[in-house]
Amino acid sequence: MNALETIAQSSLKAELPQFEIGDTVRVSVKIKEGERERTQAFEGTVIAKKHGGIAETFTVRRVAHGCGVERVFPLHSPHVEKVEVIRRGKVRRSKLYYLRGKVGKAAKVKSHIQ
Repeated sequence: MNALETIAQSSLKAELPQFEIGDTVRVSVKIKEGERERTQAFEGTVIAKKHGGIAETFTVRRVAHGCGVERVFPLHSPHVEKVEVIRRGKVRRSKLYYLRGKVGKAAKVKSHIQ
């Protein structure tokens, strides 16, 4: 078991982005197309964070052309270049799955004023 833990510790990212559930984030993802590699941005609201350690993931939701799109990103993946916080959200839930059933302004998260 110690061998697995040491491998996991070496794969962890040193600098983790500080974001919470309800924040609007822009995730820069490396996309490989043939031999070329480019960076694609995915911007949306963080609706869930799961697991912990090397297996930690977060789910980002956005509405594109009237259709809801969700992507699950592994936090320690080498394909996730960076996570920028665009706006802090004020929520009282650990999972925002209820946003899936909301449309328009009802699907917005209140802004956290500091």
